[in-house]
Amino acid sequence: MSPPTIICTADGSHTLYVPELKEHYHSIHGAIAESMHVFIHAGLDAALLNKPRLHILEVGFGTGLNALLTLLYAPDFLITYTAIEPFPPDPLLIAQLNYPQLLAKAECEALYKALMAAPQKVPTPITPNFTLRKKREQIQQIMLDSNTFDLVYFDAFAPDIQPELWETAVFKKIHDALSPEGILVTYSSKGLVKRNLRAAGFVVERLPGPAGKRHITRAVKR
Repeated sequence: MSPPTIICTADGSHTLYVPELKEHYHSIHGAIAESMHVFIHAGLDAALLNKPRLHILEVGFGTGLNALLTLLYAPDFLITYTAIEPFPPDPLLIAQLNYPQLLAKAECEALYKALMAAPQKVPTPITPNFTLRKKREQIQQIMLDSNTFDLVYFDAFAPDIQPELWETAVFKKIHDALSPEGILVTYSSKGLVKRNLRAAGFVVERLPGPAGKRHITRAVKR
């Protein structure tokens, strides 16, 4: 399998392209812009309301962009971040991505390096308020404790590429692992995705999407 290649997206930020899958890790209309719209504004902003601490689960850690934006966006909140990624990208590729330069914060490069260098399975403090635990496992097999997470970033490859990750059984596992009023956000608004989320017990809403996408999906455990 050929290694991913670095692509520059419309907002100037990088993403990775997987030739065999013909799939990008982020939107070609703007990697940072998409992550901010979907995961930070539609997910993190809603989850932070009246909560001084959060337990976040990310399905599809990939380039670490969502974790980096979370860390930069909410530095004063206590966040425990569990990242599931069975096939992490080559560190040599990650080192070439331009997120720290574009986000232009003095501490950004060091934080990004710390996120990507964190070991597997071991809870790793990135800052005094942000702890990362990486798991090199597949969501279908992983064991998740009930009522643990407040927010889920569901950022797997598209349903057409990896349909097994978007099935009702996967969403049911995540639903059970969320605390009451816990939130799942994803960039996909396909009818199948929304039906499977509802079948898993979620209340589903369609939200306006970022550039290049009409809608995204937010689901709540009630």
